[in-house]
Amino acid sequence: MTLPTVPDFVSTDDLKRKSQPPVTEAEMIQAVRTLLIGLGENPDREGLLDTPKRVVKALKYLTSGYHQSLDELLNGAVFNEDASEMVLVRDIDLFSSCEHHILPIIGRAHVAYIPNGKVIGLSKIARICEMYARRLQVQERLTAQIADALQGLLKPLGVAVVVEATHMCMVMRGVEKPGSWTTTSAMRGVFADDVKTRQEFMSLIMHRPTFH
Repeated sequence: MTLPTVPDFVSTDDLKRKSQPPVTEAEMIQAVRTLLIGLGENPDREGLLDTPKRVVKALKYLTSGYHQSLDELLNGAVFNEDASEMVLVRDIDLFSSCEHHILPIIGRAHVAYIPNGKVIGLSKIARICEMYARRLQVQERLTAQIADALQGLLKPLGVAVVVEATHMCMVMRGVEKPGSWTTTSAMRGVFADDVKTRQEFMSLIMHRPTFH
């Protein structure tokens, strides 16, 4: 697939698969063992024997977005189409990890765009959200990355992204505020410039947020 020229706000690193880090799995497993010892545990007791291996496997899965590419992800699913009305995919489940504490971020994304001669397969919108979510993140950056990826790939008239999430670093530690949630938005093109278009999008995604 030949991708269109992408503007500066889309990282060219995201267009191609990234190389594996220069750290072996054995070194990562040993690092988890060291953490367990530092926490006062015995990594050689029965219940923890395979924990370092499981933790490394889980973290690799939860951060697999570093090793995905937009090129590979799209797999040709961008089509020429004479459409000019809003396309909205809402309530896309998101599971990410806070880069400050490596604790879960759980929420949902609402993504809309107004085509300008090209449309994208609907499932690919969810996959773009997933690719960026499966990295160490802050919610603000995650929201912008989704919007900028779609804006760069499709050159639509506009893109709107709203992410609503609860952060376990606020629930399980620190201020310990269960039930708190955060909303971030990224508006591009007509969604940023035209109040009526933005209001239409916001009215379509209105609901009472819940995360359980």
